[in-house]
Formats: sequence, C-alpha cells, structure tokens
Amino acid sequence: MPRKPIVVIGSINMDLVCRCARMPRPGETVAGQDLLTIPGGKGANQAVAAAKVGAAGDEVHLIGRVGADDFGQRMLVALREHGVRTQGITVTEGSSTGCAMILVDKAGENSIVLSPGANAKVSIEDVNAAADLIAGAAVVILQLEIPLDTVAHAIALCRRAGVKVILDPTPVPAKGLPKPLYQVDVLTPNQSEAEVLLETGAAMGRSKRARRVDAKQLGEELLERGPGVVLLKLGAKGAMIVDNEIQHVKGFKVNVTDTTAAGDAFNGALAVALAEGMELGRAVRFANAAGARACEKFGAQPALPTRMDVESLMEGMH
Repeated sequence: MPRKPIVVIGSINMDLVCRCARMPRPGETVAGQDLLTIPGGKGANQAVAAAKVGAAGDEVHLIGRVGADDFGQRMLVALREHGVRTQGITVTEGSSTGCAMILVDKAGENSIVLSPGANAKVSIEDVNAAADLIAGAAVVILQLEIPLDTVAHAIALCRRAGVKVILDPTPVPAKGLPKPLYQVDVLTPNQSEAEVLLETGAAMGRSKRARRVDAKQLGEELLERGPGVVLLKLGAKGAMIVDNEIQHVKGFKVNVTDTTAAGDAFNGALAVALAEGMELGRAVRFANAAGARACEKFGAQPALPTRMDVESLMEGMH
C-alpha cells in the first residue's frame, strides 16, 4: 500500500544569485561573478528536498502560486522534473513570480532580498481547495513566505484532521509569531530565529530579558508556547531536540560551498523521515545529513541531496 503523501504549502521563487568576494557596504559597488537564475523559494525547496530523499513512488505535493510569467513556467517545469506534484499550484494573472535576490560571499554566507510576488496571494481558499489532500497527508510542511492567516488556517485544518505539521518559522514576522502558529507538532527555527521569536515575547506579557545565547533555554522557552517539539537547527553543530527531555544530535562535517538551502533540506528530509515512521532522534540525524549535504553545492534546488547522498554520509560517520 502506498504511503500517505507529504504536502508542502509555501513559497515558490526564482533565485537571482550572484557570488562576490564580500558583501557591499551601503553605497558601495563590488564586482560579482555571472548572475545565475536558480529555482528556489522555501516551499518549493522543501518540496524538492522531500521528493529527492523520499522513496520511489512516494508523493510530494506543493500548494502555492506562481505568476503568469517566464519564471513561473520555469518553476513549474523544474518542480515536475524533480518529481513534485504541481496540481495545487495556481498560475496568478497580474502577478510576478516571487524572486529572491541573493548575494553569496567567498565564505559561503548569504544575504537575501525577497520580492514575494504571487506568494503574497496564497490564500485560505487555496488551502480549502486542497483540504482532502491535506487531510490525507502523512506530514504537512509550512513556512512563512506566504500570508500568516493562510498558514494559521492550514495549521488549524491539519489539527482537526490529526495530520502532523512541521513549521519552519522563517522569515520571522516583525511582530513575532501569532499564538495559533505555535500549535504545531514540530517547530524548526535556527538559533538566530529562535532568539528573535523570544525577543518578541514582551508582546505576550513577558518582560524583555537579556539576549539568550543558551540553545537549551531557547528551546525550552519556545516549547512553552505550544509546539509539540522544538527542533533547534544549530548549523554545523547539528540540532537540538527539545520536548520532555533535551537531546543534542550532532551535525556532519562537510566542505561548505553555500549554505542557501541547508535549512530547507533539513525540513524536507525530516518530513520524509517522520512519514516513514523513523524515531525522532534518527529522523533528526537523517535531516542533519541532508542539511550538511546541501552545503556542499552552490544554489538552492540544485544543491539538494538524493537519498543515496544522505545515506552515504550517515554510513560514513558512525
């Protein structure tokens, strides 16, 4: 019997990428290399990541929007080539496809400006149109490059249907995360996102505390806000699982070329592992390996690893 599908609801962007020796300062021009156009967007990246590390025959569906333009058509073709089901993607007249302008310095760090385009129109109606698909999913993945009320509606729908939800809380909203968005099974911020989420805690009746640098404390305070589990992504150090107890799952050493889609690789692989019924510690190790592999290549979707890539790294690092 085929496994239940993984459903990703989120953004679809074309990434316009330029490498440079270092980031320009305000008012400064620096020389860059050739401009690359690479399919990206957190929703699309996580769907492709799940499709590439999933088992043959498993279904990954993406719900989102592209513009009625050349980038939109290229995104749809790229997604299908990677095995992502695109029936839930709406081509939006009068909107451009989302674009991310990305600078990558020689250390592999990136700086991004995002133009949401059609992503800003992903609606509650789009989610309702896919309600049966979502209710029958093994796991649903969400991020915050689409409207927050759409994300909240999708989370509520999943909760009613008893479907496991992973929320990647990025980009962190200026006013923090609304309470309904914490009501997910797994919250996967990185450390800086976790700090920003908690700095907005003053709005929840807490006094602002000194800047937190202790990952354990960050995870525990976020857990108090409602998620079932907090998985704190710690880059090269791996990830920390915070639920009834705290478990650190080590990262993998790789040669870093570009960190652009490492978090997306982590989330996509995590969804696959949970859909396959892996125990959480093993699922996070699998996700860590996928995130590490994604750092070895340049770009977003082209860097996302296959199942073989992930398993070979895990087997080589007992």
